Amino acid sequence: MEQVNSVFELVHKEASVVVGLKWEGTFAEAGAGGIRVIQSEFKRRLNEIQHVLHPDELLGLSYHMTETGFTHYVGVEVDAGATQEIPEGMERIEVASSHYAKRYHTKGQNIEASYNELYTGIGASEYQLAGGALTHYEVYPMTQKADESDPEFTIFIPVIHKS
Repeated sequence: MEQVNSVFELVHKEASVVVGLKWEGTFAEAGAGGIRVIQSEFKRRLNEIQHVLHPDELLGLSYHMTETGFTHYVGVEVDAGATQEIPEGMERIEVASSHYAKRYHTKGQNIEASYNELYTGIGASEYQLAGGALTHYEVYPMTQKADESDPEFTIFIPVIHKS
């Protein structure tokens, strides 16, 4: 499929709480399927999590990008007001309220190109990267297989208005 340069959509998301599994590694390890393994494990354990708000959405949150790697969480959003027992080996992640540049990545498109187009669009707009610990997150259909070689998902990158 031809890559289509789309303008991002600006959306605002309120603060949320995610429960999920943590993965740390290099970009090469991620590319070799390291995150897919965690996605599969998480889906097997999904029934251990209470008060899931959007059971049809699998979240992938990426933090602390370095030259060699990053931290990634695979999880679901839960009701922040409910008493939540965190399953063994999982973590509670608080996501701050923010504006996001949002772009849908469809099957057949190049993932790197989708991100590059989104970052280019942000740079050419009245917004800039927010610069916090959360660098971006992705929302996958829960029904999509973790080992899907050509996934579809929505990209969200935290942004702030240029001053």
